[in-house]
Amino acid sequence: MPPLDPVKTQIVASARDPWSALSKFTNARIALGRSGGSWRTETLLDFRLAHARARDAVLKIFQWHDLENELRQASVETLMLATAANDRQSFLQRPDLGRRLSPASREQLQAAKTLWGKRDLAILVSDGLSALAAEKQVVPTLVTLLPILQRAGWTIFPIFMVPFARVKLQDEVGALLQARQSLILLGERPGLGSPDSLGAYFTYQPGPDKTDADRNCVSNIRTGGLPPPEAAEKLARLLQASAQLQISGIALKDSPHPTTAATVSAPSIQ
Repeated sequence: MPPLDPVKTQIVASARDPWSALSKFTNARIALGRSGGSWRTETLLDFRLAHARARDAVLKIFQWHDLENELRQASVETLMLATAANDRQSFLQRPDLGRRLSPASREQLQAAKTLWGKRDLAILVSDGLSALAAEKQVVPTLVTLLPILQRAGWTIFPIFMVPFARVKLQDEVGALLQARQSLILLGERPGLGSPDSLGAYFTYQPGPDKTDADRNCVSNIRTGGLPPPEAAEKLARLLQASAQLQISGIALKDSPHPTTAATVSAPSIQ
């Protein structure tokens, strides 16, 4: 057998990118290196694992019973509700079903609101697009948020546990109860590095006419993003500013002292 021609035969070693040291500053996929013209095996396997975790988060069955027990152990009153989506498949295929209550749950709230009377805040909890996020982040967020608001004199409805809910559902629940504000905590659409990220959306004077422009969002609530205790403090600050200024959404700007859009000066054009 003739010897291999060193000019025609090239063995390309798998190598890390020379910038790989920068990866310690971010979770983003940078400086991954290469093997010839392809990804390194380690990189490919890590990508597939992240993708599998994201899929699992979307498809995971919401263990709301366990979450409810945790909240009750923290002396937080809860109430189970349902949307028009009967199962995970219909929730994923029909987003509109997650935006409205089931007839039975609507009747349940109608009957209970006379007993409760008017209150400041209605809080909903749902799996959304990541049950994992709700199961991991909701309790540490609420056990920090609720005492802050209660010390400020806020009255709060029982925490509504609502599987298969979309953000818009808070408008129906808030309007039905005539709550001054509504807040929904639910799992965000998983990223390839964040399958457990929780989103928090609130609206001042919720109602069917409200759109996304009328809502404020605090997102990426997780240990590797905005930790739940910090997110709770931010939410408390924004909710109190929303109540004081009687606005929410694009009109409310986040800062150490939240302001209205009208009071935020625009940069001058040089």
